[in-house]
Amino acid sequence: MKIAAIIFRLHASWVHSLKEKRMIVKSLIAKLQNKFHVSAAEIAEQDTHQIIVIGVAAIVPHNAMADSLMDEISMFVEENAEAEILDEIREIR
Repeated sequence: MKIAAIIFRLHASWVHSLKEKRMIVKSLIAKLQNKFHVSAAEIAEQDTHQIIVIGVAAIVPHNAMADSLMDEISMFVEENAEAEILDEIREIR
């Protein structure tokens, strides 16, 4: 059993309030959870309007599946996030 984890750091230049940011974060987290059945949460920068940091984790049977799942999640975030991806950190434990 392996744990696949990804941290996304996003930038939403058009956001000017925490309320706007919260809408983006909640939408993206719900989409990730519904499509991939993973755990996802905003893990840092909660008080910064334009920076979004989301952590995603899943339990997988082996490294190959972890890599595949993380690739799919990364493409999904790139296509569905209303923000630009600044950084992506992947880890398999």
